[in-house]
Amino acid sequence: MGGEEVEAATEADPAWLALHAEREALERALTLAQARQKFSTDPGTAAQARVEESELLVNLDRVLTLIRAAEYRRRPGSRRW
Repeated sequence: MGGEEVEAATEADPAWLALHAEREALERALTLAQARQKFSTDPGTAAQARVEESELLVNLDRVLTLIRAAEYRRRPGSRRW
């Protein structure tokens, strides 16, 4: 019962879908940066991948925080600060 309402609400909310799309893109880019670090034979490329990984982790943390906040706001009776 309740799960169906939540699924319908998430499908109808473009901002919610955009956050999850951004999360997915960040996770994919993070995986590629980690692979470049691990398998690159060029030290410069590996170093650049480490820098990129740290930037991606900051952005992923930001997006996950926004997703958690949006999930909280969806709950019935949630407080607005």
